[in-house]
Amino acid sequence: MNIPSIRPRKHARIEIVPLIDIMFFLLATFVMVSLSMVKNRGIPVILPAASTSSAQDRKDHVTVSIAETGQLYLDKRELSQEQLVTELRALHKANAELRVFIHGDESARLGLAIAVLDETRKLGITKVAFETRAKP
Repeated sequence: MNIPSIRPRKHARIEIVPLIDIMFFLLATFVMVSLSMVKNRGIPVILPAASTSSAQDRKDHVTVSIAETGQLYLDKRELSQEQLVTELRALHKANAELRVFIHGDESARLGLAIAVLDETRKLGITKVAFETRAKP
């Protein structure tokens, strides 16, 4: 004999709305993380602050880094000043639209940065910029 139950029979249900919320959260997190990933070609230095800093186009560029101790780096490779000029000359011959970003520590000697800028201009590279961070 089958006795009917007073309690209604419950069926298992999968709620889709919380799953959609989680998927949108993961998508937004992925987008934000991927946008914040900037490929840094220079060595880590403390950039000087400037209130007029602005973003530059990073297409076809090299980074010349000047460490606090006065060491020169071209895209994380340590070079002497003569080697740097030779490398920049070869890169400029391969690409006439080469951009050079000077990425110097705020405690580095200004004379060395000016020497790098001067040598870069002597080679005919006119698209040169100093990297800075925005003032808070």
